[in-house]
Amino acid sequence: MRVNTPLCFGGKKVLAPMVRVGTLPMRLLALDYGADIVYCEVGAGEAAFSDNMIVKKKVLETVDFVAPNERVVFRTCERERHHVVFQMGSADPERALAVAKLVESDVAGIDINMGCPKEYSTKASMGAALLSDPDKIESILTTLVKGICKPVTCKIRILPSVEDTVNLVKRIEKTGIAAIAVHGRKKEERPQHPVHCDVIKAISEAVSVPVIANGGSHDFIKEYADIEIFQKATGASSVMIARAAMWNPSIFRKDGLFPLKDVMQDYIKYAVRYDNHYTNTKYCLCQMLREQLETAQGKKLHAAQSTQEICEIFEMADFYEETTAIFEAKKTSLETEAQGEDDQMEDPDVIKMAVRFDKREYPPQITPKMYLLEWCRKEKHPQPVYETVQRPLDRLFRSVVTVAERKYRSTLWDKSKKLAEQAAAIVCLRTLGVPEGKLCEGESHLLNKRKREDLERLNNRDHGEDLAEPSHKKANFIEGTSDVNVPKV
Repeated sequence: MRVNTPLCFGGKKVLAPMVRVGTLPMRLLALDYGADIVYCEVGAGEAAFSDNMIVKKKVLETVDFVAPNERVVFRTCERERHHVVFQMGSADPERALAVAKLVESDVAGIDINMGCPKEYSTKASMGAALLSDPDKIESILTTLVKGICKPVTCKIRILPSVEDTVNLVKRIEKTGIAAIAVHGRKKEERPQHPVHCDVIKAISEAVSVPVIANGGSHDFIKEYADIEIFQKATGASSVMIARAAMWNPSIFRKDGLFPLKDVMQDYIKYAVRYDNHYTNTKYCLCQMLREQLETAQGKKLHAAQSTQEICEIFEMADFYEETTAIFEAKKTSLETEAQGEDDQMEDPDVIKMAVRFDKREYPPQITPKMYLLEWCRKEKHPQPVYETVQRPLDRLFRSVVTVAERKYRSTLWDKSKKLAEQAAAIVCLRTLGVPEGKLCEGESHLLNKRKREDLERLNNRDHGEDLAEPSHKKANFIEGTSDVNVPKV
């Protein structure tokens, strides 16, 4: 399949993939300072992805890939679209391809990590574990090269012998990848061990595919001019920088390093602008401070518990307030616009109230949906039917319940389908003047009924009768479009 992107890997200065460091603010900062290509953090593994997780964020103007637990697995934006390489850990060719297809329209390339020595990676047969399985390496890379339109790369560590390393790289080259990044250390070696420039050079001379040299921060790269020195020592096409960029991403500036204070403030601006989680922001800033962590500023940073506190520590409180106000205004405008669209499209006969379901207001295992169901049975009506929609803007839910040919819903949006359905049931019950089971309504007749049933079972058990499951644990039907089984009451 032909690659339809201008991205190439010769003569480039590259931000390496780093766990907890290579998030969007750091990638954008590296691009500002002169990096040509930026790799996302290796933590964006294929196991965290599902087919329906993409969501575009209008407020932030980003594309987010969000896990079912609401964790943002990967966030990107238009600014880096033609420069960012998405790195994943994978041991399954088909699964890797599925994830690559999911993200390829929003990134410039796909990379498979084959060098991470961490136990969480190698135990899953990923990362450095792949180095001992050339067949699997070939299968993964060939599947990706044939299956997507963006260039495919991989990042490896060197093997115990130069000959084995060169043979492996030659086999990798035949898969059709666009480049190979080589960390010049063995999987058991750490940053304090010397980088093996001779092995990287042997690889560079043995293959025609661009080789990206990595691992020079400790021995070589202290300023911009050192990047070229490391490149010549390895004979590589390009250089990938990890720790030196983590300590000060202005290492990519031809005109020299920026003062650390300015770099940190530039980083914080991106962190606030793109709603980076404060724990990640704090971690990256601590890596930049290094030996200054014991200063008064460093101690305050270590104790910070929010993005706002971080901004105050670095004399950026006004920036935080201004940016937050802009976001809130934009969010309100988008919500008003979305509400207007909803009002135009929805059925005008729907009965609406502004209500939410708070389970703390109800006895255990008692819900408005259960009360509504019992009322429908008592009045000989068909069981309630729930229809739920999700709003793309913020992935919130709203549900409409149909009872006796009338429709009811809350005007408020909820975090989950279950909560939205309960809110719709509350609107219906309150409109009908029917109890909804709240604690403030007094003793629940449903709860009393369960107590009687459980007591009867207990007595029957004492007489040795064969008992079925308690009625409140039986799931005997599905309400409308709900995916939750509702107990028999």
